[in-house]
Amino acid sequence: MEILMRALKNLSTTEEFLEFFAVEYQPAVVHVNRLHILQRFHQYLRQAKLSTDCDEAEALETCRNLMEKAYQDFVHSSAVREKVFKVFRDAEGVKTVSVENVRAALSMRKQVA
Repeated sequence: MEILMRALKNLSTTEEFLEFFAVEYQPAVVHVNRLHILQRFHQYLRQAKLSTDCDEAEALETCRNLMEKAYQDFVHSSAVREKVFKVFRDAEGVKTVSVENVRAALSMRKQVA
């Protein structure tokens, strides 16, 4: 997998990754979602937990499949729906509040009243 890792370090754009892994793509999809596609690919790689001693061909095929999957996520969906980045998750308005924060707010409210 050492050879693959060296090759990946030389790639910088989404198009370069897609071309390296021979994934067919539509430029319009990539243009709008380039960072989202790479971030999703990174998320999939973390989940896959490839071992450093795995076979080069196996690692290449796994990475190719993950890149294809990351790209396809945005062919059939959108950045807003996929919520890869925190800003999109926050925009949905879903926030969590810890029980400790609620207790503190209630105790402050009682003190004021």
